[in-house]
Amino acid sequence: MAKTLWQDDYWLLLMQAYLKKPAGVKPMYSRLMVDLALEIHIPPQKLYQQMFRLRQIDTPRMEQLWRKYAAHPKKLKREAELLRRMNGFGQPDNFYDGVEVVESWEKDFKPISPGNPITPMMLIPILDLYFRLTPITMVRETPEIMELAKLMEISADNVVEAMEVFKFIDPYLSRDDMMITPLLVPCQDIWDRYGNDNPDKLAATAAQLKEYFTSADKKKTKETGEEE
Repeated sequence: MAKTLWQDDYWLLLMQAYLKKPAGVKPMYSRLMVDLALEIHIPPQKLYQQMFRLRQIDTPRMEQLWRKYAAHPKKLKREAELLRRMNGFGQPDNFYDGVEVVESWEKDFKPISPGNPITPMMLIPILDLYFRLTPITMVRETPEIMELAKLMEISADNVVEAMEVFKFIDPYLSRDDMMITPLLVPCQDIWDRYGNDNPDKLAATAAQLKEYFTSADKKKTKETGEEE
């Protein structure tokens, strides 16, 4: 059975993220949390849960961490950098020897194909918008499409292309017999996960994922928790 392997050393990296100004629990899908999740191969949901554990300071381990690092961000940074320089850090072949690593969530944040800017996770807000529009308004000039494209830093044509695939998949619409596009499989996967479920769940997930594009820590950084 596949499982997630949490290392005690990861508390250092999580504390860095927590202490990054403004200090506190970071949104689950902020760029900071997602980058850290991809780095250590721990799902953002798990990191989010662990960050709440970190703030509670209700175990000897948590008390020691806060006493040692909370007021000493430079010391925390040095030890975190040392951890990152460890041989094999972030490499599943070494860190997860003998443990099956499920990468489905990681693939959600990687381009669906070379040269294509769309990632599976982008398809979630696009599907949410798809259900809010009518087919005739699924064109690049529609303000909602232009706004979403700008947010995700892709072209409006990319959003429209994904919506065309969703129209092909949608069982309530007439569709062509065949469609060949690298978007077909990932769009079908997102539809299977959200298209037939409670629309509130899709809307909530889409709203959370938008934090990835709007968070203050949008630019990827590994020097979190340091004095600014």
